[in-house]
Amino acid sequence: MTINVNGVNLYYKVSGQGAPVILLHGNGEDHTIFRILIKKLSADYTVYAIDSRGHGRSSKVRHLNYIDKMNDVAEFIKELGIKKPILYGFSDGGIIGLLLAINHPDILDKLIISGANTYPDGLKPFPLFLIKASYFFTRSNKLKLMLTQPNISDAELETIVTPTLVLAGHRDFIKEEHTLNIAKNIPGSELRILKGESHSSYVVNSGKIYDIIMTFIRE
Repeated sequence: MTINVNGVNLYYKVSGQGAPVILLHGNGEDHTIFRILIKKLSADYTVYAIDSRGHGRSSKVRHLNYIDKMNDVAEFIKELGIKKPILYGFSDGGIIGLLLAINHPDILDKLIISGANTYPDGLKPFPLFLIKASYFFTRSNKLKLMLTQPNISDAELETIVTPTLVLAGHRDFIKEEHTLNIAKNIPGSELRILKGESHSSYVVNSGKIYDIIMTFIRE
């Protein structure tokens, strides 16, 4: 299905019945990374899996920034009349989730993020170097986004009132101290560093994230 928000067409897949859950993918991906998760969640929830602008089957755009992506999701929720969804965001999707909770404090019921960063230097040096090298040759707007954004302050994190779970893999390309700082500054948040997992190993086409999400939802 497609909906027009903020001048772009967002493609999304809706599955199941029950309380609403929104899934947001990472940079360079689309909703299909959640194939297994959608199947599991849709047994009990209405699942909205969105392709963000510039990704998948949504509108192509010349420039990307996280504020636009956040506004897209806020408008998506408003236009479809979705009441207090649970939002799970992976990587870039987690950044969007943080911005949504900061700028729209009453819009979400719960927030789960994994592998998110609040500024570019939150990435470990070698992955950041690879992104810079790749951008030098490709001039990709997706890579430029990762090199210049986000810029979310600790003070902004401190304003989040949505119950939040912060996740990262033990072998994530996000610095562990960076993930710890995110959790420390979100009041009342929960933190889990997953042993043996990389940035995406427990998320992309994996059922592991389902159990983690369900445990948090049911608390």
